[in-house]
Amino acid sequence: MIRKAASNRLPVMLLGESGTGKEIVARAIHEANPQGSFVPIDCGSMVGSLMESELFGHAKGAFTSAGEQKRGLVELADGGTAFFDEIGDLALELQVKLLRLLQEGEFRAVGSLQWRKVDLRIIAATHRNLKAAVAEGQFRMDLFYRLNVFGLTLPPLRDRKEDIPLLVEHFLRQASDGGAAVIEPSPELLDTFQAYEWPGNVRELKHCIDRLIAMRSEGALEMADLPSALLNHRATRGLGNLSGSVAGPESTHPLPEFSLSPKSPVISLPESERQAIARALEASHGERGKAARILDIGRTTLYRKMKQYGIE
Repeated sequence: MIRKAASNRLPVMLLGESGTGKEIVARAIHEANPQGSFVPIDCGSMVGSLMESELFGHAKGAFTSAGEQKRGLVELADGGTAFFDEIGDLALELQVKLLRLLQEGEFRAVGSLQWRKVDLRIIAATHRNLKAAVAEGQFRMDLFYRLNVFGLTLPPLRDRKEDIPLLVEHFLRQASDGGAAVIEPSPELLDTFQAYEWPGNVRELKHCIDRLIAMRSEGALEMADLPSALLNHRATRGLGNLSGSVAGPESTHPLPEFSLSPKSPVISLPESERQAIARALEASHGERGKAARILDIGRTTLYRKMKQYGIE
């Protein structure tokens, strides 16, 4: 779809949650058939009385502080690509001017009486539901259909988890090219990645890899170096696996009955984790391999956690 979008100069609309890589796709469309400059325009930051000037420029003396003529972002993109990021946040008064730019290929700088022609490709992106915004009167219907000539929806990472190993490999290779040591992710680490829902999508995965590389405990990618969101998810998942293993009638582990009953209605995650490990060891009669399987963690992680919590 990127290749098809790049083969023409039609407007492109990129839809998807934050962090799915909309700007990367926009740049890929531009670079697949490069002409002129790629100019990103952050619509969410264009607030106040000077936003029209930022977009279209202004003539000298157009307002009090306009001591000289200024080119806007649209003019800078002439001959290339203008990427309107978070187009759903663009003010209604600017939506009208953008519509004319799309339809007529021209704009007028603030304080100028002359229309200027430009030749550019427009790519827009948003995480918002623009159809709902149109229904609520927050986004112009005519602009929506004018932009949505070639629509691309980027799926969230949770819906394409088969891409996670490829993305991890890509980010590790990028880090290696930047001078970081070559490191292979462990199966346990990839399993944790596959089980997580990634609310921040690819951006969150990239930041997670960056953190692991920066921490690099003992020169490797260690589970203990994961961000707290993934550690908490793994701890909760381990408790769920343990509970299912000992409570289910179809459990493959014939273990004695036991329950986790904290003294307080609120219990910290570290204490929950400590209790889960202790109960798993008790249920497996001290067989650490079986306890690790019940908790769905690696033996190395189990040994480290046992040492952390003082469990013999």
